[in-house]
Amino acid sequence: MIPFDFEYYKPQTISEAVQTFQELRNQGKQVMYYCGGTEFITFSRINKMEAEAVIDIKGLPDCHVFEQLGDQLVIGSAVSLNKISESNLFPLLGNTVKQVADHTSRNKITIGGNINSRLIYREGILPLLLTDAKVKIAGIDGETVLPLEDVFNQEVKLGAGQFLVQIFIKKSYMSLPFVCLKKTKISKIGYPVVSIAALVKEQQIHAAFSGVCEYPFRSSQVEAALNETSLSKAERIDKAVTLLPSQIVDDIQASREYREFVLKNALLEIVEGLEDLLA
Repeated sequence: MIPFDFEYYKPQTISEAVQTFQELRNQGKQVMYYCGGTEFITFSRINKMEAEAVIDIKGLPDCHVFEQLGDQLVIGSAVSLNKISESNLFPLLGNTVKQVADHTSRNKITIGGNINSRLIYREGILPLLLTDAKVKIAGIDGETVLPLEDVFNQEVKLGAGQFLVQIFIKKSYMSLPFVCLKKTKISKIGYPVVSIAALVKEQQIHAAFSGVCEYPFRSSQVEAALNETSLSKAERIDKAVTLLPSQIVDDIQASREYREFVLKNALLEIVEGLEDLLA
């Protein structure tokens, strides 16, 4: 049960959604966009999220687009994780999000909700970081398409009244060799101790990580170490781990030492798996 009252709006167009947000903000209300609602319900029940008004963008047709257009795959922010994984249009993304939560939950969790999550994991963003994805953002100034890297710094950073509409991925990335894996504490369903998505482009390994630090990341320094073939695999991995962008997480899922151990073994799987695919 959500322990507070709130106003609910479900606009039918992007302009209506933005206008509704502005009107409610001008009334001094605490407003948030809502897409899927999994986190809103979960965090509100434990008093970690609150709003006086929510704007449900699931009714916006643009947010449900999921198709190949020209040389790009377009994914609306309201497309569910199950729809992405079952379509097999982008196998790396499909396999990555297939490991998030359980099947029933993935019917409700959207790609937009996942990559905007308040949790540190946000695993759906890993393949997007590897594929030079672009995003369409809507706000008071209209709609803008930007490189994901322009709005992502440890998390997706949007201005007041802005929301994610669509994601664009070049088709050329979809046939590249890839490996993705998730290591959890006990069962397959759970928060990751380590989650990695990786692919090979132009004979170079590219990798993005979740669960290792307090935010998902891709690091050019880590990738450079993994591709330093003058070193042994073990030396490459040891060097890569010293170049992480911040301290390894130490929490209830795993101690820092254990998480580092799991990370090194996972990286060995990644390197060996991609080398086998290239052989």
